[in-house]
Amino acid sequence: MRQARLILASLVLGILALPSLASASGNGFTTDPELEARLVQVRLVNFFRLELRYRVVNNSHSTVTGPTRLLVDTRAQVLNADGFDDGTAFINVCRSDECSLEPGDRSRRVRVRLPLFQALFLGFGVDAQFQPFVLQLLHNADMDGNGSDALENVERFSGLLADFQAEYPDNTVTLSSGDNYIPGPRYNAAAEVEFTDLLGVPGVGRLDMAYMNAMGYEASAVGNHELDDGTAVFASIFGADGDYPGAQFPYLSSNLDFTSDANLVGAVVADGQEAATITNSLARSTVITVDGEKIGIVGATTPTLTFITDSGDITVLPPDFTSDNVAALAGEIQPAIDALTLQGINKIIMLGHMQRIAIEQELATLLTDVDLIVAGGSNTRLVDENDRLRPGEEALGVYPGVFTSPKGEPVLVVNTDGDYKYLGRLVSAFTLAGTINLESLDTTVNGAYATDADSYAFFGSPAANPAVVALSDAARETLARINEPVGLTEVFLSAQREPGVRTEETTLGNLTADANLVAAKKVDPSVVISLKNGGGIRADIGSIVVPPGATEPEFLPPPDGEITRLDIESTLAFNNGLVLLTITSNELRAFLEGSLGAPLGPTPNQLSASGGFPQVAGISVSYDPNLPSGSRVISAVVDNNGTPVDLVVNGVTQQAGSFRLVTLDFLADGGDGTLGTLSAPNRVDLEVIGEPAGGPSMFSADGSEQDALAEYLIETFPLDGSNGGFNQQETAPNLDTRITNVAF
Repeated sequence: MRQARLILASLVLGILALPSLASASGNGFTTDPELEARLVQVRLVNFFRLELRYRVVNNSHSTVTGPTRLLVDTRAQVLNADGFDDGTAFINVCRSDECSLEPGDRSRRVRVRLPLFQALFLGFGVDAQFQPFVLQLLHNADMDGNGSDALENVERFSGLLADFQAEYPDNTVTLSSGDNYIPGPRYNAAAEVEFTDLLGVPGVGRLDMAYMNAMGYEASAVGNHELDDGTAVFASIFGADGDYPGAQFPYLSSNLDFTSDANLVGAVVADGQEAATITNSLARSTVITVDGEKIGIVGATTPTLTFITDSGDITVLPPDFTSDNVAALAGEIQPAIDALTLQGINKIIMLGHMQRIAIEQELATLLTDVDLIVAGGSNTRLVDENDRLRPGEEALGVYPGVFTSPKGEPVLVVNTDGDYKYLGRLVSAFTLAGTINLESLDTTVNGAYATDADSYAFFGSPAANPAVVALSDAARETLARINEPVGLTEVFLSAQREPGVRTEETTLGNLTADANLVAAKKVDPSVVISLKNGGGIRADIGSIVVPPGATEPEFLPPPDGEITRLDIESTLAFNNGLVLLTITSNELRAFLEGSLGAPLGPTPNQLSASGGFPQVAGISVSYDPNLPSGSRVISAVVDNNGTPVDLVVNGVTQQAGSFRLVTLDFLADGGDGTLGTLSAPNRVDLEVIGEPAGGPSMFSADGSEQDALAEYLIETFPLDGSNGGFNQQETAPNLDTRITNVAF
C-alpha cells in the first residue's frame, strides 16, 4: 500500500510541474506574478481523493492587504470549493479586509481536495489571487469664482461629493490642487459679523475654508490665488484663530520654501506626517492612511508665482523658470517623492498647480514613483465619453490622461473646470507594486461630474451638505445686505502690498486719499494735504484673473463697474477716523522721510513693504530709497489750493511755514510714523465731532474713511454714469507723479 501511494504521489507531482492554467480575475480579485501559490505538501487521503496543501507567499516589496484566495483551474471537481468565479473554483485563504501579508510572509496552509483520478487525467492549475487595493480620488481645484451661480454650484457639488464618499467610505481621499478662494464678494463677506456663529471668528476667505472643512478635504496644494492678499492674510485663513478652526488639512508645496517668510515660517511642519495630525500647516508632503494603505501626497506650485501674485518672502524654486526647463522643476519636486518612498509608501499622488496642464503632463513623464497627478490652475475640462458637459462647454481633453514615467509605469493626470462647476472622480485599483492597474478604470464611474441643475437632477439630486447650505445661506443674506452699489470705476483698484500700496503710489491709494481731502475741506477749507498709510488699504476692488493656460494675470474692474458698500468695507476694513492736524515744513519732511521705504536688497526696486508707506493727495514727492533716512526726499511740492509751494528742493527743506492736513487717527496716535508727536491743540477728530454730516451715504460713521470714500464716489462718479467712472490707470513706478521713486 505504501509503495502504491508513493507511485501515485510521483504522478501527482509530475502534474503539478505543469504551468498554472489560471490567470483570469473576477469579482474584484486579480493575479500578480509576485504573489505565489507554493505547494508545501501532497497527501493521498485514500485511493479516491487527493489533498494538496498550499501557502500563499508574498514575494513583492509591498504589503498585501484584503481578501486572498486560491483559484483552481480544472475540469475536475474541487471537493472543498468555497465558490465559483465564472465557473472556476476558488478556495479562500483569508476572507477579511483586515487580512495582511507583509513582504516575504507566508499564509496559513490551505487545502485543495480533488478526486484522485479526475486530477490525474483532467489536470489542474492553482494560482494565488488577492483583492487589490482600490482608491477613490475625489478632486477639484480653482474654486475661486464669484459668479452669480457660485453658491448654488457649491451646494450641488457637496451633494455629489457626499454621495461618492459614501460609496467608498473607507477608500476615499478628497483633495484640492489649490486656488481654493480668491479676493472678491464671497471672500470679503466672510469678514462680516453675521458669520460669527458659523465661522467662530469672521475673516476674509474663511467662508471657503469652512466649505472645505465641511466637505472633508484632506490636503491641498498651494495655488497662486491663496496669496493674492499676501502671506499674512493667507496665514490668517488657513491658521486657527480662537474659535475659528482654520484649514482642517495641510497645505502642500514641494518647490516653495515657506521658512523664508516671517508670516508663514511658524506654520511649517515636518514632511510625510499623517494629514489629520498636521492641520493648519505647511509642508512639502503628507500621508493619508486609507483602509490600512498609506497614500503619499506631494504638492507643487507654479514657479511663476512671483509674477502673478503676492508671494511675499516665499522662496520659489526653481529660479528663472521657463516652460523650457520643466526638468528643473521636476528636480525640485522629486526629493519630496523619494522621501515618501523611503518610508515604504508606493502609492503617491501629486497635487500640482501649474497654470498650464501641459506642465503637469510633462512632469508625469519626468517624475518617478508618482501614480496620479491632480492638475490645477488651468481649468482644463477633461472628460470621458460618458460625462455630461454644461451647456455651451466643450471637452478640452480626455479624463484621465495616461502617461508613462521614466520607469515605464503608468501615470494618470486628471483635472476639471473650476468654480465648483465639476467634481472629478477617479476609482482605480493598484497592483502589488503600487502601480495603477489600467484595466480597472471604468469610464461609467470615472470622469468629471457637472453641477449644473440639469446634470444634478440626472445624478439623482443627492442632498446637499447641511453645513454647506447654512454657509451659503448666510453668504446670500450678507451679500444682499451690504452689496448695494455706491459709485463707478472703469479700472481695477489694487490693494496689493508689494509692489503696491506699501511700496509705491497706487490708484486706490490716490482715490481714497482724494476722498479724505474732499471730506476734510468740507469742514476746514484750509486743509491742503491728505496723508494715509498703505497698510490700511486691505482689499482689491475688482478681480484678478489668470485665464486658463496663461501665466499673466488680468486685472478686471468689478461687475458693471460698480463699487459697492462691500468693496468699501473690505478695502478700508479698519475704518479709521479722519483727523485734521497742522504740520510744519520740518515735521512734514520728517514724516515723509520716516514713511518712505528703505532698500531691502542691492537693487533700487527692492523696497521694504512697510505698512507705513504713504498714499497721498495734495502733495507730490520724489525720493531715492537708496539714500539714508533723513536725506531720501529730493523734492516735495504742496498744492496750496492751486498754488504750488515748494517744501523740499534738491534735498533741502524750504522754510515754507506750516500746512493743514487730514490723516487717519491711527497715524495721528503715533502708528506707522511720527505724526503722533504733533501738539494736541492742532487736532480735530472728524469722527468724534460727526463731521462732515448729512452726506448721501449712511452705512458708516460720519468722519470715517469709509464714509468719506462712499460720499466721494456718490458725488464724483455717480451710478447714473453722468461723470463716467473713476478711470485713473495703474502706472509703472517710473510714471508715478505723486510719489516718484527716482531709482526707476
